[in-house]
Amino acid sequence: MFTFPLEKVREVIARGHSDAAANGGFRNPYYGLKPGEGEKPGLWLVGDEGLYILSNGKLAEGQRPLVCYAQECNPATNPDYWHYKRQHFGADDGIEFLDAEELQTIIQATPAATHLRIETTDTSISLVLIVR
Repeated sequence: MFTFPLEKVREVIARGHSDAAANGGFRNPYYGLKPGEGEKPGLWLVGDEGLYILSNGKLAEGQRPLVCYAQECNPATNPDYWHYKRQHFGADDGIEFLDAEELQTIIQATPAATHLRIETTDTSISLVLIVR
C-alpha cells in the first residue's frame, strides 16, 4: 500500500486544473491509444523510480509536472523504496489513471481524513482515506 498526504493530493489536482487552463486541456489518460477519449481531470499513479502521483493537465514546453511521492516509496527518504515498490506495485514500470472528480467526491465525503492510501493487487486498485 502507498500513502499520500491529502494536502499534497489536493495540490496535484489543483495544479492539473491550472496547467489544463493555461495549456489547452488534459492529456489523454490512455497515452494516445484511444484518441479523443477520457481527456478529463485525473491523476496518474506512476511506478518507476519510486512511486508517485502527478496530474494529467497539459504542460507547456519544458514545464515539469508537480509530483507527490508515496511516503513509503520516495527515493529521497526511503533507501528501500525500490524493494517496496517491487513488492507492492510490481517490478516493471507502470501507470494507472485515477479519475480526479471521483477522488474529490471521496475526499469531500470524509472531511476528517488526512491521507489517501492506495492499495494495489494484480487485478485491482483500492482507494482508502485514513486519519493519521
